[in-house]
Amino acid sequence: MIEDGDRTKESFQRLAAAELPGLYSLARRLVRDGAEDLVQEALLRAYRSFGTLKEDPAAGRWLKRILVNVFRDELRRRARAVEELPVEQVEHFSLYQTLVEHDPLPYSDTLHHDFLQSFGREDIREVLMRLPEIYRAPLVLRYMDGFATKEIARMLDAPLGTILARLHRGRQRFERELWTYAQETGLLLKGAVR
Repeated sequence: MIEDGDRTKESFQRLAAAELPGLYSLARRLVRDGAEDLVQEALLRAYRSFGTLKEDPAAGRWLKRILVNVFRDELRRRARAVEELPVEQVEHFSLYQTLVEHDPLPYSDTLHHDFLQSFGREDIREVLMRLPEIYRAPLVLRYMDGFATKEIARMLDAPLGTILARLHRGRQRFERELWTYAQETGLLLKGAVR
C-alpha cells in the first residue's frame, strides 16, 4: 500500500521514469506520429490523479490504461471517419491460401513460418501503422501488451462483442496488409528473405 506521505512529486517521478519505456513503446504502436505527445498527456493526467493509485505493482497497468484513455479521447475528438473494407473483402482473404497460390518461397517446407520470418520489427510496425486505428488499438493491446479482451473493451469504452469483431477483422486486415507490404517492398524477392 502506498502511504499518503509518499505521494510526492519525487515518487511520481520515480514511477514515471520506470514506466516511460513501456508507455512510449505502447504509444508508438498506437499512433504513427505524436507518440511523445500521447505519453506527455498521459503522464500529466496520471500526475493529477496519482492519489488514486492504491498499489505499486499496479502502476504499470494503471499508466497504460491512462495512456489508452488519452488515445481514445483523441480519436473521439478528431471524429475522423475510418476507411473500412466490406466484410466480404476482408473475410475471404487467407494469407496461408495466398501463399500457397503464389508460392513466393518455392523451396520452403514451412511456407507460412518462412514468410512471417521475412518481416523485421520495423516492417511489422509499418504494417500495423497501415491499419485503421479502430483495428490497430485492440490488436496492440491484446497481442503486444497482453491485456484481456474484457479489459480492452473497458479501456476503449466499447462493447465486448465490438472488440471481438475488431480483433477478428483486425487480424484479417493485418494479414492482408502483410501480403501487400511484402509485394510493395519486394520482401519476397530472392535474397530479401531474412
